Amino acid sequence: MPPPRWMSKADVPGARLGDVRWAVAESGDGGARLCPLDQEGRPAGPVIREPSIAEAVRSRPEVERWVWRSTAEIYRPLLAAGVRVERCYDVQAAEALLIGHEEGQSGQARSLAAAWARLHNLPVPPDAPARATETQPSLFESGPVPLPPGTDEFNALLEVYAGQLARTAKTEYPERMRLLLAAESAGMLVATEMSRSGIPWRADVHRELLDELLGERFPGGLEPRRMVELADEVSRAFGEGVRVRPDLPNDIIRAFARAGISLSSTRKWELQQIDHPAVAPLLAYKSLYRLYTAHGWSWLEQWVHGGRFRPEYLPGGTVSGRWTTNGGGALQIPKVIRQAIRADPGWCLVVADADQVEPRVLAAISRDPGLMEVAGRGEDLYADLAVRAFGGDRAQAKIALLGAIYGQTSGDALTHMAGLRRRYPAAVAYVDDAARAGEEGRLVRTWLGRTCPPLSVASHDQSDLTQEEEHFSGYGSTSAARARGRFTRNFVVQGSAADWALLVLAGVRHAMTRAGLRAELVFFQHDEVIVHCPAEEATTVAETIATAAETAGRIAFGPTPVRFPFTTAVVECYWDAK
Repeated sequence: MPPPRWMSKADVPGARLGDVRWAVAESGDGGARLCPLDQEGRPAGPVIREPSIAEAVRSRPEVERWVWRSTAEIYRPLLAAGVRVERCYDVQAAEALLIGHEEGQSGQARSLAAAWARLHNLPVPPDAPARATETQPSLFESGPVPLPPGTDEFNALLEVYAGQLARTAKTEYPERMRLLLAAESAGMLVATEMSRSGIPWRADVHRELLDELLGERFPGGLEPRRMVELADEVSRAFGEGVRVRPDLPNDIIRAFARAGISLSSTRKWELQQIDHPAVAPLLAYKSLYRLYTAHGWSWLEQWVHGGRFRPEYLPGGTVSGRWTTNGGGALQIPKVIRQAIRADPGWCLVVADADQVEPRVLAAISRDPGLMEVAGRGEDLYADLAVRAFGGDRAQAKIALLGAIYGQTSGDALTHMAGLRRRYPAAVAYVDDAARAGEEGRLVRTWLGRTCPPLSVASHDQSDLTQEEEHFSGYGSTSAARARGRFTRNFVVQGSAADWALLVLAGVRHAMTRAGLRAELVFFQHDEVIVHCPAEEATTVAETIATAAETAGRIAFGPTPVRFPFTTAVVECYWDAK
């Protein structure tokens, strides 16, 4: 089966470079310089000048992929000018992946200037501060990191691009790295387009929810009525005349200590184990406090304009490849606030959630015959696994498999781990080997080649892994080694899933464009996608997502019986999809 049209042969494992590529960069006079490229990234024709990058791209529809400095910097003004591109090669995104692969370090400078400096063995300049979001304009926007005086940007772009192609060819699996670079660049296009489209958001519904949950607002920045009432209730629970600030963890811990109850934190799971009249109002207060501070009236005024919430997505914002956002908390929208996310009149939201994606990815990358067979049958992997190995107990099957991925070695997961190892030895060995490599300080990579950082960075990024992981233990003789082992155990699975998700997004984007749909991708979070579309396009969009998921699995992992189904809901309100 040929690759999907949004990809080139160069993106397919084992294929050679074959698409029409042009490099483009701004010139000093506000115009643009561009030229075609050969298979090694060298100029294949004369350098041409155009009045602008928008005009250069608009007048050359035959170009299949544009090579440029940074999608975040260049594509945003192109969209504003009404110009969309099918594919690109983002030099900055590629540099981040390549330097990580070569040196096992995350977070190094990745600008064109940094890449050029490395190429010439010069001091590497740091990246510029994060760009202010469109909803938070800055008087002094930081532009791209400047090249050394006298260095021509277009020539630097050509040098760096050719150098990156050569570096890619030297990686452990060049064909996989080429695919990862293409997927990351495609993700950059999707992210920029989603930021421009925005999530449809009913500000009036949001305000009504806040009024209902928090009560009326008091002047002077005081907490709203319901939070004040709960704070008073917490204080009364500790006795007459006692004043406790529920927003201060140390205040809460001291209050419980005076009551003879020792706490190590004020986390929900620890508070729920206590029998005390302050617990219920305290938990209610904490819930409202998060809503008030993260998505309250101030957030609404700052982030929602013209019926849209437009976060700035940062693909590859975490070391495992998962996305983050530059402010706005788009990836932590409280469930109750999802009631404000509503389609425009005559339109709908197609909400697609990948089913058990990490266990399925583990099956694909470990090549475990038994687990691949389970992951290729039906839509509920845990239920199928339960029938085969856990006497029909789905809950036990889920605990065992996630325990293998996250490194749990106690409780119910440990009880069933031995059986899991006997039945699916290759799958368990795959994550065991990743954990051992991490504990020994060796590099660990996703299936396509995204590389884990050293311990100092990995430990900082623990929030990228699920909260379940915090309580798990693993190999090693030191806590630092065990922490890195837990991280790398999950990294190989979660990171490979993130790489697969990029291919899904790229496939959905291309298919909708080629079909001439009005549908638009508006939200993406780990394994969930939301498309906003006219009601009559909903069925086509749902089918497009399903097809893209299966195609992404084949392209990323090669021939495999593993299926990657989505649970899809067509709704007018995001709340109704859950």
